[in-house]
Amino acid sequence: PGLPRSDGIGRKLSEPGRFAFAALCAVSMGQLFGKPEHSAFRDHYLQGLVRWLGLDDSVLPVMGAFLSGLGCEGSDTFLSILQAEPLLVTGATSIIQDLVSFSLKDGQYDARSRVLIRHVSCLLRVLPQQLEEFEETLGEQLREAGEETEEESSRRRRKERGRKLRRYLLIGLATVGGGTVIGVTGGLAAPLVAAGAGAVLGAGGAAALGSATGIAIMASLFGAAGAGLTGYKMNKCVGAIEEFEFLPMSSGKHLHLTIAVTGWLCNGKSSSFQAPWCRLGDCGEQYCLVWESRFLRDLGSAMTSLLDGLVSMVAQEALKYTILSGIVTALTWPASLLAAASVIDNPWCVCLSRSAEVGKHLAQVLRSRQQGKRPVSLIGFSLGARVIYFCLQELANDQGIIFDVVLLGAPVEGSEKAWEKMASVVAGKIVNGYCRGDWLLGFLYRSSAAQLSVAGLQPINVQDRRIINVDLSSVVSQMFPTGLKAMCGEFQPSSLHQIDTASTLPAMIADGDTRCARRGGAVCVGYVGETRD
Repeated sequence: PGLPRSDGIGRKLSEPGRFAFAALCAVSMGQLFGKPEHSAFRDHYLQGLVRWLGLDDSVLPVMGAFLSGLGCEGSDTFLSILQAEPLLVTGATSIIQDLVSFSLKDGQYDARSRVLIRHVSCLLRVLPQQLEEFEETLGEQLREAGEETEEESSRRRRKERGRKLRRYLLIGLATVGGGTVIGVTGGLAAPLVAAGAGAVLGAGGAAALGSATGIAIMASLFGAAGAGLTGYKMNKCVGAIEEFEFLPMSSGKHLHLTIAVTGWLCNGKSSSFQAPWCRLGDCGEQYCLVWESRFLRDLGSAMTSLLDGLVSMVAQEALKYTILSGIVTALTWPASLLAAASVIDNPWCVCLSRSAEVGKHLAQVLRSRQQGKRPVSLIGFSLGARVIYFCLQELANDQGIIFDVVLLGAPVEGSEKAWEKMASVVAGKIVNGYCRGDWLLGFLYRSSAAQLSVAGLQPINVQDRRIINVDLSSVVSQMFPTGLKAMCGEFQPSSLHQIDTASTLPAMIADGDTRCARRGGAVCVGYVGETRD
C-alpha cells in the first residue's frame, strides 16, 4: 500500500487540534533547542507553522510562552486532543508528513527541523520507517521534477531573463498509490503545462511542479546543478591536503544524507575507503570521504608491521596491566613495544596533522552547501572520527547543517569545553564510542594519556543531552588477531548491534533514528530523554 494521504491535512484539523499541534511543536522546540544560538530558528519556525496551520497570529504570544518552557506539563493534553481528531483516528502519519511539507517550503531542510519532526513522530507513535519512506519518495520526486530537457531549459531562461527567479513555495504534499503529489498554487500550475512536465510523472503519482520550480527546489535541496557531493572534487592541493573527494555508496536522492569517514587503510579487502561501511545499513543517501590515501596506507602498513612483531603471549599478558586497564602506576610499556615505536610514530603524527586539515576543509564544503540544504549525519572511526571532530569545531557558528554524529575510537581530546562547542553545532546526537582496552590508541598517546583525556578511551563527562557515551569494550576484542581486524578497518558499525543497551545504534544514527529503541517490549528514548513504552 502507498503512504497515507497528506493533502494539507494540518489546516483540516479542528481549531483545538491545530492549536494542540502547534503547541506540541513549540514545547518540543523549547526542550530541544533552548539555547540562545537557536532563538532565531525557533521564532521563525514557529511563526511560520502557526500561519501554515491557519491559526490566528493572536496565538503567537502563547506559543512563545511554550517555547520558553512554560506549559510543558500540558504535552499529554495536546497529545490527547490530537489523538481524538477524526482525521487522525487511524494514525498521525499524515500530520507528520504535513510537518515535513512545511519544513521544506522554502527549499531547504534544516537539521533542527528534522530533529523536531523525529521527536514529534515519536510522541505521536509514527514509525521511523514511515517517515523515512516518505522522505525518500519525496526526495526522488523532487529530483525527477527538477530535470529539464535542453528545450525546456532554453524556454525557462528566456522567460526568466531580466528578472530574478522567485522563491517558489512547496505548498501541499500528498501521496497517491505510493507516489508523491506536490501541490502548488494556481500561479505555479501554468509553468507545469507549458513545460510539458507530465513526461516525467509516474503512473502512480504526479509532481505538480513547473520545470523552473523543480530546478529551483532541486538546486537548493540537492546542491548546485543537482550534482551535490558527487560532483565535488578538489582540483588542486589546498594547504597541506593532497586528496579530498566523495564517493557515493548508495543510489538515488534523499532529503537526508550520511558521510562516512574511514580512519586508515590496510592491505587486502580492507584496502578501500568503502570497505568498513559495507554494513552501514539502508539509511538513505550515503557517501564515503576519500582523503589522503597515501598517508593512510602508510599508517596502516606501519600498524600491521608493529602488530605482526608483537603477537606473542608475553606481550599480550603485559599489555593487560598498563594504564589502559585502569592501573595507572602499575607497569610501564614493554621495552619491545617501545623499541618498535619508531615504525609507527612518524606516520601517526603526519596523519594526525592532516586529519585536522581535512576536517576543516570538510567544514568549508558543508558550509558552502555543496550537499544542498539538507541535514547531514557524520560517522567515522579512528582518524576518520578526528576528521569529523575538527569539522565540527570549525562549524561552531553554523547551526542547522549537522543532524547526528557517531565517533568511534576518536583520537581527540575529551575536554568538556571542546565537546560543548561541538554539541552546539549538532542538532541531534553525538555518539562517542570508546573502548577502555584499546591499547594501541593509548600507546600512540603514551606521552600524554595520563594527563589528557582521550575520547576513544573513555566516556565524555559533559552534561548535555546530545552526547551519548557507548562502551564498545565488549564488542572490540582485546586479543590481537581479532583486534587487528578491527583496527585495520574491518570493524563493522553493525557490530554495535551486540550491545544490549544500544541495539541497532549505528544504522539508527546514520539514518537519523536517534531514539535508540530496543524493540520487542523495551524502551524508546527520545531526543529529550522521555521514555515511552
